[in-house]
Amino acid sequence: MDKDPQGLLDSSLMASGTASRSEDEESLAGQKRSSSQALGTIPKRRSSSRFIKRKKFDDELVESSLAKSSTRAKGATGVEPGRCSGSEPSSSEKKKTNDLTSVHLGVKFSCRFTLREVQERWYALLYDPVISKLACQAMRQLHPEAIAAIQSKALFSKAEEQLLSKVGSASQPSLETFQDLLHRHPDAFYLSRTAKALQSHWQLMKQYYLLEDQTVQPLPKGDQVLNFSDAEDLIDDSKLKDMRDEVLEHELTVADRRQKREIRQLEQELHKWQVLVDSITGMSSPDFDNQTLAVLRGRMVRYLMRSREITLGRATKDNQIDVDLSLEGPAWKISRKQGVIKLKNNGDFFIANEGRRPIYIDGRPVLCGSKWRLSNNSVVEIASLRFVFLINQDLITLIRAEAAKITPQ
Repeated sequence: MDKDPQGLLDSSLMASGTASRSEDEESLAGQKRSSSQALGTIPKRRSSSRFIKRKKFDDELVESSLAKSSTRAKGATGVEPGRCSGSEPSSSEKKKTNDLTSVHLGVKFSCRFTLREVQERWYALLYDPVISKLACQAMRQLHPEAIAAIQSKALFSKAEEQLLSKVGSASQPSLETFQDLLHRHPDAFYLSRTAKALQSHWQLMKQYYLLEDQTVQPLPKGDQVLNFSDAEDLIDDSKLKDMRDEVLEHELTVADRRQKREIRQLEQELHKWQVLVDSITGMSSPDFDNQTLAVLRGRMVRYLMRSREITLGRATKDNQIDVDLSLEGPAWKISRKQGVIKLKNNGDFFIANEGRRPIYIDGRPVLCGSKWRLSNNSVVEIASLRFVFLINQDLITLIRAEAAKITPQ
């Protein structure tokens, strides 16, 4: 086929013009470097400001080192970069298929490249002489085991699968069977195929019913195939319930009745135990007046609560509180504002801890920022100081009755 002389002339002129421009640029760069060295300044190195760069293919990672070696070889021999020689396999001979979509779906790359990126790289390997030569140099430096591993992962073509599907599924083919198949059809199979690879792919085809003598059973007509949700809806939930254990239920009922009877007896004997405690401690229940809501009674001092909210703590020159606990005993571990006792509209008393140390109500700790309900005869312990909280039941009953009248309105 005759070549176009005008086209060759244009390409030679473009190459010569490119070479002359590159020489001018190199001379200009040399002058800049010499002038900067004479002035004692170092030229600033250019760096990219981009944070996220384009992903590179595996062959692009070695292009920089190969490009340096190729430029040194060019300066020594004067060989222009171009396509691979006839002895080297070209890029188009590396794959058995020409469908880039199949390559994108079937080949595992180092990064998740898109189909467009794969196509651009493929065209660059075919038509860009510099990239093509660098790729050939990278392929020459691959280890034989790496080459064999890559070639063993080549996709099977339709012709290869048709030949493998002719092997019967009922037979037990050995490696000699597939080796004979390779000898009889050398043009159909890929050069790197081995008998072991053919046997593995044949077993996969047999597993998925892709052989010629295998047929997939059709779905039954007229009967709808149920999924898991449909089958679950058909189950009768009443049949899944456990049978009632009448003996266990009877024992639980008897135990519950016995516990309620014991609680009722303890509530009835509460006043008797209160008299016994008062006789031992020598302190009797105080006589409340119409203005006292509750009493916080200690061993030394009795504090009267005559407002709906009082503060507990340690009084200082700068801090005045309602209940000074230091009058009861050593209170240097108590915060200046240890807690607050409030009376709600429904007649319930609550204590809120605002100090660092916990407040114990009937042995239960109330931490900082928490609150707890106080009942009659509740034991309040603050830093080894113990108090009994007594409620004026008559006055609280009147408060609850007034609250009940206001609530419906």
